[in-house]
Parts: sequence; C-alpha cells; structure tokens
Amino acid sequence: MTQDSIVTSPASRGQAAARRARQPVHPLLQKLFELYPRLFGARFLPLKIGIFKDLVAAQPDALPAAELKVALGLHTRSTRYIEAVASGLPRHDLQATPVEPVAPEHVHHAILELYKRRSGRAPEQARQHAVAQLAAAIEASGMSREEYRERFTSPDDNVHAMLEDALSVVAQKAARREALQNAFKASGKTVADFAEMYGLDPKEAGRLLA
Repeated sequence: MTQDSIVTSPASRGQAAARRARQPVHPLLQKLFELYPRLFGARFLPLKIGIFKDLVAAQPDALPAAELKVALGLHTRSTRYIEAVASGLPRHDLQATPVEPVAPEHVHHAILELYKRRSGRAPEQARQHAVAQLAAAIEASGMSREEYRERFTSPDDNVHAMLEDALSVVAQKAARREALQNAFKASGKTVADFAEMYGLDPKEAGRLLA
C-alpha cells in the first residue's frame, strides 16, 4: 500500500511523484492495511466517527495511540480518502459495515478540497467534476436548493459560482423529472412502454417516475 501525497499547490506529475518517493509510508499505515484491508486497502472507505478509539481498543499492542493518531491523520488527509468522502459513501466501522452517512458539510468540503488539489493541473476539468459532485451532494443531502445555498454560500467568488452552477444542474434535473412524471400520468402507458417511447432506460424511468 502507498500513501497518497497531499498536493497543496500546483505541481507537475513528475514533481508529485518525486515527493511521494521521498516520503516513506508511515509503518502504522501498513499495519492498518494488514489488519483491515477492506478499510485501508485498494479502496478507501469513509471511517466512522470515533474509529480511533475503536482501533485502540481492538488493537492496543499493534496500534499505539500516539502513532495511530499520526497515521490516521495522514490517511484522512490523503487524496484517495478525500475522494471517498466526496463520493457520498457512508461511514464504515472496523468490520467495513456502513454505519452512518457522511454529514453534508463533510461531503461539501471534501469536494472543494479535491477541486483545490486538482485545479492546478486541469482547471476546467476539475471545475466540471466539482460541479457534478456538488449537484449529486445537493440531491443526497435531503435539503432544498435554497437551504443548501444558504448553508454553504461561500465568500469565494469562484466557489460561489460553482455552487450556483450545481444548483442549476439540480433544478434542471428536477424540472425534467417533473415534466416526465406529468407526461407519464397523461399517457396511460406502463413504465416499460413509456420508457421505450421516450428512449429511456427502464430502470432510470422507474426511478424518475416513482
């Protein structure tokens, strides 16, 4: 297992690779990978709140508290971990069982952190990806668009513009869903027939028309 380096300023891939080569992996990160490969392995998962205490209680000899705190800090600041949080996956316990959703604040800030890290290399691509992730986060949050805007308005003009673009995407999807639902009600057709008529995937149609 290798620990992702934390890129905080624009840099070339070669420079990032050089930094990774100079930074040895914390030994407890390797131990965490060996003990809990489903949490710290090829695919990182968001960790439940309080996982530090759970780890110390479960592995007091293998995971000394002071060193574990440093290792977990490196892990949770890694780009791969932040990607897992930004994706909206739930938090997981030591058995890699989903136990709670990630708070909307944590998802939102993870998306913006990823944008910050990626924008130096490919700013437009990073922005498009951030807007798409923000739109998904808004829909998953359970908040209205107005509530989300009020809660996460930023004084940063660029971030504010990305949020407005994401809110616009959500509004367009909601309008499309409403139009399809109205057309479906008026059609008298089954979901399968309606999906075929509009060229929709049957599963997507079922979700949109539910």
